[in-house]
Amino acid sequence: MFEEIHYLKKGTAKQRKAYLTLQQIRIMEELAHYTPLLCGTIPIGIDLLDADLDIIVEVHLFHIFESEVKKLYGHLDTFKINKGRDYMTVSFYYNGFMIEIFAQNKAVKEQNAYLHMIIEWCLIEKWPFLKEEVIDLKKKGLKTEPAFCKLLNLKGDDPYLMLLEYGEKLDIISKQ
Repeated sequence: MFEEIHYLKKGTAKQRKAYLTLQQIRIMEELAHYTPLLCGTIPIGIDLLDADLDIIVEVHLFHIFESEVKKLYGHLDTFKINKGRDYMTVSFYYNGFMIEIFAQNKAVKEQNAYLHMIIEWCLIEKWPFLKEEVIDLKKKGLKTEPAFCKLLNLKGDDPYLMLLEYGEKLDIISKQ
């Protein structure tokens, strides 16, 4: 369902604006060879007003990717690149959205951002009451994954890992 962004056209006002923004900037087409996938809270409708458009990509040659994104988006407001040991983030502001691209040398459907989103979406489908409760906790300052863990009474030090383990336990995702 989330491989293409067309589902956003029939969603909330924010999702429709996100769709138009992504179409205008042509980011999914321009980065198609990196298998871009929109993740995060906007696709599953648990976003707050200031939610980013989070796009994950699979990159093997980071220096080439860096050159491409600089050429494509380097002129945009607040353009910034951060490099980690095995990842790179690119962020910039466009049409009312902060757009964040997370590049990793890993298939997009194996990246944690995608796995978290799929788990959260499945949990909301199974227990619709979670949606508003997660949003309420987020408004009080909790991040998405800690909010889910609190509502599901999952205990531990790392809510991001706990949510992945819970998703495995429920057979939403397969063991990593």
